[in-house]
Amino acid sequence: MDVTAALRALDLDPTALTDGDLIARSPIDGSVTARLRSHEAGAVTAAIGRAHEAFLVWRTVPAPRRGELIRLFGEELRASKDALAVLVTIEAGKITAEARGEVQEMIDICDFACGLSRQLYGLTIASERPGHRMSETWHPLGVVGVISAFNFPVAVWAWNFALAVVCGDAVVWKPSEKTPLTALACGAIFARAVARFASSGVPAPSGLSEIVIGNVTQGAILVDDPRVTLVSATGSTRMGRAVAPRVAARFGRVLLELGGNNAMIVTPTADLELATRAILFSAAGTCGQRCTTLRRLIVHESIRSELLSRVERAYGQIRVGDPREAKTLVGPLIDGAAFEAMQVALNRARTEGGEVTGGARVALPGLGDGFYVTPALVRMPGQTSVVRDE
Repeated sequence: MDVTAALRALDLDPTALTDGDLIARSPIDGSVTARLRSHEAGAVTAAIGRAHEAFLVWRTVPAPRRGELIRLFGEELRASKDALAVLVTIEAGKITAEARGEVQEMIDICDFACGLSRQLYGLTIASERPGHRMSETWHPLGVVGVISAFNFPVAVWAWNFALAVVCGDAVVWKPSEKTPLTALACGAIFARAVARFASSGVPAPSGLSEIVIGNVTQGAILVDDPRVTLVSATGSTRMGRAVAPRVAARFGRVLLELGGNNAMIVTPTADLELATRAILFSAAGTCGQRCTTLRRLIVHESIRSELLSRVERAYGQIRVGDPREAKTLVGPLIDGAAFEAMQVALNRARTEGGEVTGGARVALPGLGDGFYVTPALVRMPGQTSVVRDE
């Protein structure tokens, strides 16, 4: 299934995605998949306004009824799983198994949120005043702004969206400018759930789910608007440092999922075969482009040589290639900027005394504009700055 077929299967018209300032490219081969129009400032503000109006209505709907909408959304995701996974692969470069797994995470959170809609319990508290009692009840928050990254183009939004909707909130989503098509596809899938929801009772208000296409400019409008009660942003630590104080300045709330300098410690009693498999998955999965990616491997000196030889053999067996092919384990980096950042980090490691194995670009026939690299293994002499820095 190519991008055109995937878009049509997801109720999107490819011919309507050919004129705009935002160029979407597939990391598989660098080809243009669509041209979209970024939202102007007024359009972003209007989307927030529609979401706020939807919130005022949606918060009055009983929580189990709100859960019914998310249940229907989960059903529609199940029906569209294959096509959406194909689009995730095309747009984010994930291998098929990872792309399907990401869509499954969306389905799973819908199941969880549907159950949660009947468990939004409060508290009844004894009062010291005669004839009085106190109660604590969860109340809907407002408009939730979601800013997501390319590496999990649909799952992170779904985690936020499903929970927000069952709790009575409306959501405005600004997806990564590198993965806009998957966002539009999710919007189309949710629209089908909304239509089914309306046929079973009072319809959901329009504006409950808004999508804003653009880059940091559009994201900044979302961050600064006082009607956006909570901003949930996923990205780098640098991005988090920029977002958090701006939201705090207007006494808003933030939920940040940022980067990490993740470490694994392997002790002499470890099962080395199990450790090797864990290292391989956590370091090479999603081409190393996850906030949970393994970056530091700390090994006891008594098993260092044996474990590293196992890891080197495992790395040597990794098939790097077209993520659409069944035997591929590692697909491409998202773009040339990611490749350059990787090379800067490896050169910095060499400067600080590191011995680098791998990390070179791989030329693949027919995929010349894709940035494929062999996984890099770096032996460092100690806790140098490149090891300590995220």
